[in-house]
Amino acid sequence: MRRLTLARILIVGGSGFIGRHIAGRLRDRGHEVNASSRVEIDLARDGEAQLRDKLANFEVVINCAGLVRDVGANSMAAVHADGASNLFRACLAVGVTRLIHVSALGVESQGETIYQRSKAVAEEQLAALDPDGARLDWRILRPSLVVGRGGASTRWLLAAAVLPFLPSFGDDAWRFQPAHVSDLAEVAARIAEGAPSPRRFNVVGPEPMTTDTLLALLREWLGLKPARFFRVPYRLFLLAASIGGRVTTGPLNREVVKLLSRGNVADCSPMTAALGRPPRYIRDALALEPACGADRQAARLFFLPPVLRWSLGLLWVATGFLSFGLYPQEKSYALLAEIGVHGALADFALYGGAAVDLLLGVLLLLRWRPALVGAAQLATMLAFTIIAARLPSDYWLHPFAPLLKNLPIAAAILVMIALES
Repeated sequence: MRRLTLARILIVGGSGFIGRHIAGRLRDRGHEVNASSRVEIDLARDGEAQLRDKLANFEVVINCAGLVRDVGANSMAAVHADGASNLFRACLAVGVTRLIHVSALGVESQGETIYQRSKAVAEEQLAALDPDGARLDWRILRPSLVVGRGGASTRWLLAAAVLPFLPSFGDDAWRFQPAHVSDLAEVAARIAEGAPSPRRFNVVGPEPMTTDTLLALLREWLGLKPARFFRVPYRLFLLAASIGGRVTTGPLNREVVKLLSRGNVADCSPMTAALGRPPRYIRDALALEPACGADRQAARLFFLPPVLRWSLGLLWVATGFLSFGLYPQEKSYALLAEIGVHGALADFALYGGAAVDLLLGVLLLLRWRPALVGAAQLATMLAFTIIAARLPSDYWLHPFAPLLKNLPIAAAILVMIALES
């Protein structure tokens, strides 16, 4: 394996969690790094010819692009299998010296999940294109669960770790061997520079553990007192993951649960050889970057954005339906009359306002540009409040505060905008 000193390196999927850490490590070592986002290189969109143009002048390519669910045209098959294969052929065509492909531990061509099978297609294609690496010095990294601040899986686990009672998933068969992202970034950087390693090897930490062990460890890292566990039946967890996979964009879905339930452990001696030292225990790696108040706050807020967005969306939808006739229309017209609005103008104000409320509520439930919809909600509330200033003082002084409630609702919208931006 030819060693490279300072190299021009392209990271596909470089804006993701793993890609960012690898890019930072390589830049620290003096390399010229282009950490591309999906806007620049999209393996589901770009064909081989387009990729050839984008790979020109790079000596090393690191593929970190990956999905844990299908998202429109960006399906796992399109990115993991077809897109990765196009990338490999483009690397060969333009004379890339070295390729590092980040796959996953537990990949199998006959695996139970699309994730496993699509990742396996890429590995098989790469090995078939250049079996001995004579033209393209390739390596396949197969990480287990990767832990580190900012990781999607880590954020989800931290959110579970701050609950008053910790959820216990699965049994002792659910054992995996998490690696800290700093070790993955280090080993990728060393291989990019030509450090010896097997063609395929597993990126794992030194300690197999269960989800219970990891949650307790993360809770300790956050500086919280130990908490009791409560058992979550597998079928219930699978159902929740299936629903969550459809209504959220997080890392928890049916595919991930099935993959975890199989177990995810491996020998860490190849990792030790590639690093030149044993991989760090998760507890020790986390100790090098102590948690702060922002970590605890982020964990506590993790599950709240969809709750806040849905509650505001349903409020606006309900307001729209009520104004369309569920609330007695004569009372609505009487209210408009108190501010001097009558006739056709009253019809327009009532039904136009109801339509706007209904539209904004539906858009929020669909999560269509929540920040923009929230700004529109604030604008309509401001307009309504200015108009309502002409109402008798009873509306402002009523114990149920029908108008003063706009203040906390406006605050909730501002929080929603901040969380969804």
